[in-house]
Amino acid sequence: MPKFSANLGFLWPDRPLLERIDAAANAGFKAIELHWPYDVPAEAVRDACAGRSLALLGLNTATGDTGKGEFGLAALPGRRADFEASLEQAMTYARTSGASSIHVMAGVVAANDKAEARRVLAKNLALASERAPDVTLLLEPINQRDKPGYFYSTIGEAVSLIEEIGAPNIKVMFDVYHVGVSEGDILKKLEKYLPVIGHVQIAAVPSRAEPDEGEIAYPAVFTELDRLGYEGWVGCEYRPRAGTDEGLGWINALGISLQTMTG
Repeated sequence: MPKFSANLGFLWPDRPLLERIDAAANAGFKAIELHWPYDVPAEAVRDACAGRSLALLGLNTATGDTGKGEFGLAALPGRRADFEASLEQAMTYARTSGASSIHVMAGVVAANDKAEARRVLAKNLALASERAPDVTLLLEPINQRDKPGYFYSTIGEAVSLIEEIGAPNIKVMFDVYHVGVSEGDILKKLEKYLPVIGHVQIAAVPSRAEPDEGEIAYPAVFTELDRLGYEGWVGCEYRPRAGTDEGLGWINALGISLQTMTG
C-alpha cells in the first residue's frame, strides 16, 4: 500500500497553516504538501515540521494575478521577469523550509496563444531546471472543467515537454482527479508514464471530495501503484465534504491502516 501525505492546501482549511501541520501529525500523517505558504515564514514551517517529524514534500509557484485569471506564470508570453521572481521565491522558500519539490504552475492562456505559450514554458522550465537542480520540478495538467484555458490538461502534453527539455529533475504530478476528469484510463496511464511520475495525488471524481466515492476505484489504483513499484508519496488533495477530521473515515472505508499511511 502506498504512503499518504496530507495536502494542507485543502485539508483543515479553517485553521492557520501551523495548526494544520499539527492537525496532520495528530491524524497520523508523516508527510505534508502545501499550495502557497508564503505568508508564513519558511523557518516557522520548517520548525513545525521538524517538531512533529513530518516530511515537507512540496509547494507551488505563485499564481500571478488571479484577478485576471492567470493561475500561474510559467507559460505566459511577456511575463519572463515575473516568472523568474516567482521561481526565486519558491526556490528560496523550498530550500529554507525543507520542501523537496516545486509545482511550477503554467497558467491560463488564450487558445490562439498556445503555440507561443509552449515555447515560453519550455524556456522557463529549462531555466528552472538549471537554477534548481536540487529540487524536483513538477508539471501538473489541470482539467478544463475546473480551470478553463489552463495551458495543459493531459499527461501527454506535460510529458512531451519533459522529453524535449531532458532535465532529470522535471517530473509529472499525476493527479488522479485531474486525469480522471480529463482523460480517464488511469491504470494504463500510470503504467505508461511511471518513469516520469514524480508525485501522485488523489480525490474523488467528479466531486473532488474524499476518495471513497465517485467513479474511481481507488483500491485498484493503490494496488496498481504497488504492482508498478511506485515508491513515492500519494497526496491527499481533496476538498472535505464537511470537517476534515470527520471525513478521515475514508481511510478505514478503503482498508487503509494508520500504520500504512505513515509509510
